[in-house]
Amino acid sequence: MPANRFNGYTDYGIGIGLRVPHYQHVLTRRPVVDWFEIISENFMVDGGRPLRILDEILKQYNVVQHGVSMYFGSAQRADREHLRRLKTLVQRTKTPWLSDHLCWGSVDGRYTHDLLPMPYTFEAARITAQKIREVRDFLEVPIAVENVSSYAEFHVSEMTEWEFLNEVVERADCGILLDVNNIYVSSKNHSFDPFTYLNSVSAERVAQIHIAGHSKYQKYILDTHDHPVIDPVWKLYARAIERTGHTATLLEWDDRIPAFSEVHDEALKANRFLASASLAEAV
Repeated sequence: MPANRFNGYTDYGIGIGLRVPHYQHVLTRRPVVDWFEIISENFMVDGGRPLRILDEILKQYNVVQHGVSMYFGSAQRADREHLRRLKTLVQRTKTPWLSDHLCWGSVDGRYTHDLLPMPYTFEAARITAQKIREVRDFLEVPIAVENVSSYAEFHVSEMTEWEFLNEVVERADCGILLDVNNIYVSSKNHSFDPFTYLNSVSAERVAQIHIAGHSKYQKYILDTHDHPVIDPVWKLYARAIERTGHTATLLEWDDRIPAFSEVHDEALKANRFLASASLAEAV
């Protein structure tokens, strides 16, 4: 399967999230990493240590930006000052695409600082897609939206989550950041088959994939990013790569962060799946 217009960056193989505990290791050891993902909001500042570190990273590595506060699903328009600062950072990093979450989290200027699930309605899809288009046009960079893990559902929903995701990205003409761990977490919390979700996603729009670990509790699973990837999630990832071809993949590890070498080794496990995809594309 050849690369599509959203996952055409085939030189972006396995990425790792750039995290504070690893700064010194990365800057002094310069490990071989295809690319680093940064949380945009951590670097939307006018100066200081974050930007000094970032500039040093940019001398050696490709960087992709991932946001956590755009809230495409919130009803109000995107904050212009936030977009201005974000665009400055986009121009600094030259990120080939920018991702954020398909969720809401703010009302009338008040922010929850959480990734809240959407009501899966056609009206919500229309409003969300319009906002994505406006952000993309302002930033002048491709956008990919990420499916979130969820722990509650709206009774007013008119479709499944995967149908809603497809509806939004078709209306917005944007890419998907497919988080296979989030699919697994939500499937356990809401009792659906994760492969039904995965097989229904518009594969031709998948620009990037996230893999991660999670925590299991008695009544639910929480997307904590503090464990290695479990086997059922690797199986979902394998199927995702079968459908999308060679796609930029990031390992998320955001809490109880171990040594860089352990995170790096876990991320590189994805290479065996990407290698299979590359072989299939060459045949």
